[in-house]
This record gives sequence, structure tokens and C-alpha cells, in this order.
Amino acid sequence: MRGIAGSGGADSVVEFTDQLFGHLRRVDQRRWAHAYVLGLLRTPGKKTMRRIAAAASDSPTASQALHQFINESPWEWAPVCDRLRQWTEARVRPRAWTVAPVVLPKRGEKSCGVHRRFIPHTGRTVNCQIGTAVFLSTDAGDFPVGWSLLLPEAWAQGALRERARVPEEAVARPETHVLSLVEPLVRTSRHEPVPVVVDVDGYLDVRPLLHGLIRGRRDFVVAVPDGLPLAPFTAARPVRAQVRAAARIVGASGGGAERVRGTVRNQLVQLPFGSAEQRPQPFRLFARPGTGPSGPGRLWLTNMVDRPLGELVRHTERTAAAGDAVHLLERDFGLKDFEGRSFPGWHHHMTLVSAAFAHSRLADVPADGNSPLGMPADWADEGPFRRDLTLLTAS
Repeated sequence: MRGIAGSGGADSVVEFTDQLFGHLRRVDQRRWAHAYVLGLLRTPGKKTMRRIAAAASDSPTASQALHQFINESPWEWAPVCDRLRQWTEARVRPRAWTVAPVVLPKRGEKSCGVHRRFIPHTGRTVNCQIGTAVFLSTDAGDFPVGWSLLLPEAWAQGALRERARVPEEAVARPETHVLSLVEPLVRTSRHEPVPVVVDVDGYLDVRPLLHGLIRGRRDFVVAVPDGLPLAPFTAARPVRAQVRAAARIVGASGGGAERVRGTVRNQLVQLPFGSAEQRPQPFRLFARPGTGPSGPGRLWLTNMVDRPLGELVRHTERTAAAGDAVHLLERDFGLKDFEGRSFPGWHHHMTLVSAAFAHSRLADVPADGNSPLGMPADWADEGPFRRDLTLLTAS
């Protein structure tokens, strides 16, 4: 079996997939997980199931078995993502948790969640799936460690939902799913808390995301739409008479709007809701340097009002780093190449793509020695890993 250039070699892939998938009770699931990650690392160009199988196994039935493992096998992807997060955190230190949309163009209408949608950054309407990824942002790059597929209303009910095997808990508001991805990452991280950076304006409603982050007492920097209703911060109530669109507040020439070196427009604001008994909480609304107060993704809101503006601006730049990671995932790891149609299959593929990406970047970086990953002691031991996958089935 050939070595994997720049990713620790084939034996390193075995050890890596054992750590991520060692909790799965079934030997065949663990082996096919290894085969899929190995195939993603080895296969040049488009990552079809047939090409992935050919790169990882000489078995004539490997393609069919991998297809079944990805689309039909009932393994949970969330624990794997958590183990991937732990593996990554043992090698690099988080600087932020970055939430960003991922647009996956599609030609047909049968892939789960596919719909026609206007894409703000391209100004075009395309047939696509929309995924939301949570990235562990580090000085070494951004690493996806959680995924959520946006489900339009048509896919959240009836025949389409049944056909795509969408679980009941997945039909809640997409903002709820994003919060459910972020919260355990922040809560269980082995490192000191870092901010949550969110840029999903034009795809998701930022208001429930803001509410959830505030309730969870998380530090955040969130891109907000121009029309988000806000009010200048004051310690007194009521504020409703002062409510204006965010773009009007930060773009005001007077009224307390600050300018730092003539580049960063910013002002302390508060959210115009809550009971009269609640003490107003200050937030800082600001625009990126060199930009006007309007435009998608140009306005940002943070609860870290005491941090230097330069630090806040650097956090907004993390969304560009996440975009660079998405480009690499598309070009080299088959992010856009999934051909299945099920909701579980989509998440399985995204999880394995994320794993292959992390291994390719960090396999040669030593862990800090405190990683709790491993196979449960009471699991059946498969013995030395068999490189011949001919006899395996994945169900």
C-alpha cells in the first residue's frame, strides 16, 4: 500500500481512523471508514465512489460496499466530529470557532435539500444545497469540525423528507441546528474559551443566533444585515423610540458614532427587546476598514465591547480563512462530489471529508499527549488491520 505524501503515510491513516472511528462496535464500519478516508487522500481529481474505492481497495465490490457504508449504514456522525475536534485540538490551539455557509451546486433535484437560491456573494440564483460548517480556526488554518444541511420547507415534510431519511429532530429551524453544533464545541473544548465568529447573513436569520449566543454567555462577532433593528446604547429604558436600522446607526456622522484613524466606523448599541426590568447590555456595532456601512457581511456586532477594534476586525477576517479552507476542500478532498441523496449520507460524507482534510494538514504535528481518544476496552478487537478489504460488507 502506497504512502500518503505529506500526511504521515498509510500506517498513520490507520492510526488516525482508529482514533476517530474506534468507538464504532462493528469491525466492517471501522474498516470502511478507513478505506473512505484513505481513498479521499489518494484519489486525484473528482472523488466519485468508484474512484475512491479503486484507490483504497482491490476488491471488485468495494464501490458498492462504500456506497452502502456512506448512504445506508446507521452510524452517528456527531461523535466522530467530536473526536475529530479533540484530535485537532490536541495539535493546534483554537483562536475562534467560525461559522460559515458552504454552497454546493447541484444539477438535479433529487439530492437532499436541493433548491434554487440567490447566492449573495455571486449575485446569481443557482440550484444548490446549502451547508453550514463550524470551523476550528487556528494559526495553522481552519478545520471543519461540524456540519448542518439547510432544509427548505419542502424537504422538511412529506414524501421528500421520507425519501431522504431526514430525522424528525432535523426539521427544526436551521439556526437551532447551528447553535446545537456550536454550543458543545465551546463547552467541551480543552482550551480557554475563544470567540464564536458567525457570517451567515443572506442564508440564516441572525437574530435567533444572537439570542442563543447571548443566552449561552458566549463571546461573539456576528455579521449582521443592514436592516437589523438596533438602538444606541443607553443605561435607561425605554429605547424603542430610538430604534433604527444598523446601517443608519453606524453610518451616522453624528450621534456619538466613533471613527478610529478614519477607518473603522463603530458605535455602542443595544438590542431593542427585553423587559423593562432587564438591565441593558452594550454591544459594539462596527464596519470593516475601507468599507461603507452597507453591503452583505460588512456590518458586525459583538458583545466584546472592551476589546481593541483591531482585534475585532481580525476576527472578521477569519471568515476569509474559512473560505480558503472550503476552496481546498472542494479542490482536493471531494467536498462537492457527493452523489448520494440521503440526509445521513450527506453528513457522513462531509464528516469523512473533514477527517481527511485534517489528517492531510496535521498528521505530522505531534499531539500534546493528553488526548482521550481510543477504542473502548470492551469493543471487539479486530486484530492487526487487514489491508485486503475484499471480504467486507457495509450494512
